[in-house]
Amino acid sequence: MSIDTTTPTDPTELRVPKEVADLVFRAARTVNTFADGEVTDEQIRAVWDVVRWGPTAMNSLPLRLLLVRSPEARERLVAHMADGNKAKTLRAPLSIVVAADLDFHEQLPRLAPHMSGARENFAAAEPVRERMSRDNAFLQAGYLIVGLRAAGLHVGPMTGFDAPGLDADLFAGTPWRSIMVANVGTAPAEHEGLGMPASHPRQGRLDFEDVARTI
Repeated sequence: MSIDTTTPTDPTELRVPKEVADLVFRAARTVNTFADGEVTDEQIRAVWDVVRWGPTAMNSLPLRLLLVRSPEARERLVAHMADGNKAKTLRAPLSIVVAADLDFHEQLPRLAPHMSGARENFAAAEPVRERMSRDNAFLQAGYLIVGLRAAGLHVGPMTGFDAPGLDADLFAGTPWRSIMVANVGTAPAEHEGLGMPASHPRQGRLDFEDVARTI
């Protein structure tokens, strides 16, 4: 599929085909249960290879991903999930614990070599470093969800879990701190009947006039 990068003559048109916008936004749905089938490391690697180019402050890239696959690891993860999120997490082919690396500054000489002294400055400013890591990891988490959808996968992002308990269990001894758990897979066909609807009915959205002001 070729993409026309010229400026559209119609200001309401996007530069990508309608099908692309539908895939990642308009037709995409949060999924609560999944069909059988593996989500491979190669698929996630391909998604990361794209979404890593999204902007972050100082090119800090604090997002970290823990891919939860084994039955033992999944049981440990589910133990920290809110009750309403346990069954869907058990069912998912892959769960990703999305985390912020509080020590992201250690990578700045590689990621932002033009910013002399940035690593040392952040090392001495832990509260600033923690806030920046979380803000930018959430930004990257949005890129990740869009990237997974663009790969044809369905995503169920959740923040309903015991983050301190999860961190003490799965991230013990590391500077990673969980911000989200994303279940990833393929939505089942309606006839598969896996005990819960794949998605809830589509809810409304705010209009441009509800969210934007011009000054």
